[in-house]
Amino acid sequence: MLEDLSGARLLIVDDEEANVQLLRRILDTAGYRNIRSTNDPRAVEQLLAEYDPDLIFLDLLMPAMDGHEVLQMIRERTPDNAYRPVLVLTSDHTQEAKRRTLSAGAKDFLTKPLSPSEVRLRARNLLETRSLHQALREHNERLEQRVAERTAALEDARMQTLLRLARAAEYRDDQTGEHTKRVGRTSRRIATALGLDDGLAETIGMAAPLHDVGKIGIPDAILLSSDRLTPEQFEDMKEHCAIGYDLLAGTDVPLLQLAAEIALTHHEHWDGQGYPRNLTDTQIPLSGRIVSVADTFDALTNARPYKEAWSRERALAEIERNAGIHFDPQVVEAFLDTIRTGASAI
Repeated sequence: MLEDLSGARLLIVDDEEANVQLLRRILDTAGYRNIRSTNDPRAVEQLLAEYDPDLIFLDLLMPAMDGHEVLQMIRERTPDNAYRPVLVLTSDHTQEAKRRTLSAGAKDFLTKPLSPSEVRLRARNLLETRSLHQALREHNERLEQRVAERTAALEDARMQTLLRLARAAEYRDDQTGEHTKRVGRTSRRIATALGLDDGLAETIGMAAPLHDVGKIGIPDAILLSSDRLTPEQFEDMKEHCAIGYDLLAGTDVPLLQLAAEIALTHHEHWDGQGYPRNLTDTQIPLSGRIVSVADTFDALTNARPYKEAWSRERALAEIERNAGIHFDPQVVEAFLDTIRTGASAI
């Protein structure tokens, strides 16, 4: 007898008390000490929940509820990834009884009268199999946990890389990197106010900081100019949308796909007068329409090398005035709702 199996939880289900006592003596001599029994098969369901047996010894021919019905109930109450063996003990010697029993989920089958040595051998084999199954399940759970932890670490590293990339694009005219963070927070709040589910709103909030990543390809002479841009310079400035898209596109990562979409479309206007593709109203992806409002408000209310900061009130009035012109009216309304309800520190 293996010592680590002596504490196994054993359950005997037989309506004949004499059979129960015989089986107890057989198991006692094998060193098992944690044995419970019932003469009422209807009590098995509660015992499964309270006792959680490692091995069940089950008679087939019982009143009120026969062994086949008990087997079905055990199978329904046992998780798919669990191995809870049932050893059927019966006086029915027919092959049909054995076939039906094993098909119903029993792991082994013995006929009466019982051989004590056979009972002990089958019990040990089933308990060892359960022990190995549990060890394998625990090992797999540990592996899954490690994979989850590493995946989370990789996701965090990826997000940190993306945020630093976004900050690098803004660094020349916003060394704090706060613009990208504010646009991300505001975009998430607008998405929530629009009724988008939490997961999508969060993803938009994470992708939005990359909206201007394409500025990394714009010359300082244009990006940091304190003078009004010439038509030629403005055309060059517009290229940051396509540059950003090219940097982020071509991946199967949903977050980057969304970031690429935002980078390309956050300067499109509801009336079709934006860039780079002159898209109109709902031709513009919702993510781009959301970030357009968030980005414009933050750009207006914060100083840059080429402009002074506007007051909050003036910026809000400008956003509202351009609803239906530059911006999706519904997105503007959702943005203003976040202000009215005090849902943000915009």
